[in-house]
Amino acid sequence: MSQRGVQLDLERFKCSICLDLLKDPVTIPCGHSYCMKCIQGFWDEEEKIPSCPQCRKTFIPRPVLEKNIVLADLLEMQKINLCYAAPEDVVCDVCTGRKLKAIKSCLICLASYCEKHLQPHLDAAAFKTHKLVEPSKNLQENICSHHDEVMKMFCRTDQKCICYLCSVDEHRGHDTVSAAAERTERQRELEESQQQIQQRIQDREKEVKLLQQEVEAINHSADQTLLPSSTHTHTDLKTKDVCRSHFLTQSSQRLPVQRK
Repeated sequence: MSQRGVQLDLERFKCSICLDLLKDPVTIPCGHSYCMKCIQGFWDEEEKIPSCPQCRKTFIPRPVLEKNIVLADLLEMQKINLCYAAPEDVVCDVCTGRKLKAIKSCLICLASYCEKHLQPHLDAAAFKTHKLVEPSKNLQENICSHHDEVMKMFCRTDQKCICYLCSVDEHRGHDTVSAAAERTERQRELEESQQQIQQRIQDREKEVKLLQQEVEAINHSADQTLLPSSTHTHTDLKTKDVCRSHFLTQSSQRLPVQRK
C-alpha cells in the first residue's frame, strides 16, 4: 500500500441530491446512499409515497434512516488521506508522525499549521495580531538576518524589505513605507501598465484593420480599372501596376508614422 493509502474515486461517493460528498451517509432499501438531511428533505417535500431519487423505487412505509457507519468511516479516512502532505506540500509543524498539509503559515510564529492546529490562531485573542499567509516553505526569508525580526517595511531608497529596527538604524532617513503599502502600490502600477499595453494593442488592431480595408479598396479599384478593354495598352497596364505598388508601399509605412 502506498504512503497515501488507497485512493477512492470520490465522484462515486457524492450525494446525487446536493452533489457534494456524502455527509452522515444513509443507505435506503434499494441500495442507493444519500446524505441523511438530503434524503429526509427530499421525502418531506414529496406528497406521494417516498421513493428513491435515482431509481424511483417506492417504499411503504417510509424507511427509518440509520447512519451507514462503514461508509461514513471510509469517507472520513479518505478525507484524512487527502489532507496528508505530499513531498511538494508545506507540512504542518505541529503534527507528529505522519504530517498533514498546512493551510496557513504564521509570520510571527514562523510556523505552518494544518486546519486543526491553526484553530488557536483563529479563536484565541493572543494570536489575533499574528500575520497569517498562504503556506510557505521559506518563512525564514521574511526574517531580518541582522535583527531577527519580521521584515514588515520596505526601503524605497535601497529597494529592499527591512524590519522596523533597520528603519531606525542603517536605513534611517531613507524613504520607507510598510511592506503592505509597497505591495499595494506596485499592484496598482502593474494594473495601470497592463491597461496601457491593452489599449496600445487595441489601437494597433484598429490601425491594422483600417489598413486592410484600404488595401482591399485599392485592390478592388485597380481590378475594376484593369478589366479587359480595347483602349488599354500594355503601357497603361504597367503604369497602373506601378501606381498600385506605390500606394501599398505608402500604406504599409503609415503605421510606424502614426505611432511616432
